[in-house]
Amino acid sequence: MAYQTLQQEYLQIPVVTRAYTTACVLTTAAVQLEIITPFQLYFNPDLILRNYQVWRLITNFLFFGPVGFNFLFNMIFLYRYCRMLEEGSFRGRTADFVFMFLFGGLLMTIFGTFVSLVFLGQAFTIMLVYVWSRRNPNVRMNFFGLLNFQAPFLPWVLMGFSLLLGNSIIVDLLGIAVGHVYFFLEDVFPNQPGVSIFFFNMLFDTPEEDANYNPLPEERPGGFAWGEGQRLGG
Repeated sequence: MAYQTLQQEYLQIPVVTRAYTTACVLTTAAVQLEIITPFQLYFNPDLILRNYQVWRLITNFLFFGPVGFNFLFNMIFLYRYCRMLEEGSFRGRTADFVFMFLFGGLLMTIFGTFVSLVFLGQAFTIMLVYVWSRRNPNVRMNFFGLLNFQAPFLPWVLMGFSLLLGNSIIVDLLGIAVGHVYFFLEDVFPNQPGVSIFFFNMLFDTPEEDANYNPLPEERPGGFAWGEGQRLGG
């Protein structure tokens, strides 16, 4: 009975959130069990271009380090904000949500080449947090019960907290920058007079209303120790 309940809850997770979080957990489990190593996953342009190891374009977004508190917090934030986006502003727009993943991943891959980051999963999570926070500007957030602020400040609070801990903020800045580019092109620029951009066909969407729809609560406590970009062997 417990297994069936767990399976039912799992299948109720929106498809994109379910696929991405599952891939992250399975990748980390494979590394933990020494089936694969981080050396086979990290982003390396030379190996991608010269040795055709194209899987690195994807796997570097799936590994968040060994199982521990940092991995757990990353998974919590990734799951919460990815699901709230998919059930919120992207509800019934699965194709658009996938496009955001592809767009954000492409920009991060390009920028990551210049800042020498080998794993971009944390930056991708920050991007999701940024887009959600800008689309929910009136939501009140709470930071460890000590600081209250509006949702748009959440990515900056996370970056400030990381800075106070003495960590690099390159990952946070990359996620914020890519998130802002997407938000501007998708939400701000098209609303300018005479401008239209980013029409994307709904290939497999079902936008009809669901009477039993019950999204996650919008308000979430924010903040944890976002570390610096994971370096190979670090």
